[in-house]
Amino acid sequence: MFEMFFTFMRIGLFTIGGGYAMIPLIEEQVVRRKQWLTAEELIDLIAVAQSCPGIFAVNISIFVGYRRQGIRGAFLCALGAVLPSFLIILAIALVFHQFRDNWVVERIFRGIRPAVVALIAAPVFRMARSARIDRYNAWIPIASAIAIWLLGVSPIYVILLAAIGGYAYGQYIKE
Repeated sequence: MFEMFFTFMRIGLFTIGGGYAMIPLIEEQVVRRKQWLTAEELIDLIAVAQSCPGIFAVNISIFVGYRRQGIRGAFLCALGAVLPSFLIILAIALVFHQFRDNWVVERIFRGIRPAVVALIAAPVFRMARSARIDRYNAWIPIASAIAIWLLGVSPIYVILLAAIGGYAYGQYIKE
């Protein structure tokens, strides 16, 4: 049980950029190394974690922990995911006012930003394969991203429309 705590603590400790940047590490640890979930199950958990209120990475850790060990597993995984960030933020808060205007610190953060984008993009392409996205249905995530990003459509509407479309498609396939 504590293996899950330490796994999510390592993930939380070495992730810069928030919950989405944790996806590659979660995938590596939970799917590939520990084999606690399949790639398809992780995709489903990511979808559920995004639609639930709260911190994305904590939601995923709770779902993984609950699936493996029930309530106690959910608590330990959530604690493991949150504890490193909490301690790091506490330490930074104590000294940040001294370094706030430091040009070196500003440039370091400017260099980290593109790396965070790459950390988020890499698992998206891997998950696309697991979700069986191919040339025939690739228009769905592309249209969804454009609708949210450029047109300002609420992600809630995109999710609802996708759920209705998926249900209708499933009914059509059965007949």
